[in-house]
Amino acid sequence: MKINGSIVLKKGKEVSIQRYHPWIFSGAINSSDDTLKDGEWARIKESTGKVLGYGHYHQGTIALRVLSFGEQAPRDDFYKEKMDRCYQLRYAAGVITEQTNAYRLVHGEGDGLSGLIVDMYNGVAIVQVHSVGMYLDRELIVQALQSLYKDNLSTIYLKAPSASGDSRNDGYLFGMSAIPHIIQEHGYKFYVDWETGQKTGFFLDQRENRKLLGEYSKGKSVLNTFCYTGGFSIYALQAGASIVHSVDASEKAIALTKRNIELNGFDNEQHASYAIDTFEFFKDKKDQYDIIILDPPAFAKHKSAKHQAMKGYQRLNAEAFRVIKSGGIIFTFSCSQVVNRQLFYDTIVSAAIQSGRQIKVLHHLSQPADHPVSIYHPEGSYLKGLILYVE
Repeated sequence: MKINGSIVLKKGKEVSIQRYHPWIFSGAINSSDDTLKDGEWARIKESTGKVLGYGHYHQGTIALRVLSFGEQAPRDDFYKEKMDRCYQLRYAAGVITEQTNAYRLVHGEGDGLSGLIVDMYNGVAIVQVHSVGMYLDRELIVQALQSLYKDNLSTIYLKAPSASGDSRNDGYLFGMSAIPHIIQEHGYKFYVDWETGQKTGFFLDQRENRKLLGEYSKGKSVLNTFCYTGGFSIYALQAGASIVHSVDASEKAIALTKRNIELNGFDNEQHASYAIDTFEFFKDKKDQYDIIILDPPAFAKHKSAKHQAMKGYQRLNAEAFRVIKSGGIIFTFSCSQVVNRQLFYDTIVSAAIQSGRQIKVLHHLSQPADHPVSIYHPEGSYLKGLILYVE
């Protein structure tokens, strides 16, 4: 791996990297080589000159994303070794099975590859880069994926919104597959469109929570809000729900939900879709549903929006508490990284108080094993959820 220069940390600022945290902020840097360019590999030194690690240099708040800790420089097969470890983790965790061919292979900091996401969709790899360094290393990433999957890999597609500022750098790095592409999750089928869909085209992080919903759904009336592809809806129908309603403000999302419902063999007698804002839909729906799923998009992507986000979560959950049947179950989530687990919980408590109903916590929910969290980088725990029983 070509190392293009060095940065030297201020005295005392080496503590975070010694604790294996993968981010070095600009304020921790004492000096850097003038030749270093955005996205290049840099050597990280403490004030005494000792080498602490290596990573991608960036001109910004996070000045260095550490990818290798210790004095030894990463070898040319760095990405191949990393990808192999990622695959072994998913296999050992039971994520990759005959019933599931869609999973996250690389989860950024959780896999020691800050700035990189790779989602696998039945032979298609979607590479999402969140740093200039990962964008510059894209060919090495392609080689690593081809080495790992060999003939089982038909397509590699790049999504680079953060690195380029827009989506004009998106495109095929290898092969091409027809869109929409069919994947399988716990034996259920879904269409994926990585070119125009949200994120990489499908929300893999809710896989196990969707499965858990199925355990509650037999004979129940179910409302799936912010449904996107209809994932929760299909699991509820497969489990024997009496009726399932899917709601999303996006006409495109509702069209995709309908296609997935048909793909799995269900019809309009068991399911109905509504392209409408969730708050509008709630207005006249009191005592109609046994189960409500609240899985909104990130209400806060930056710390500056956190206060407004909490108001949004409180209002949304208070409305669900108001309309659900007595003895009903609510699955409620937040995928906002800047909203920690305790703050989300406290907000749900506030909504419960506002509703005046008796509410019990049955489960605390999180992201699945293919979205691992480094114990040294707790910021990677972004998905949090609760299963609530409403008396």
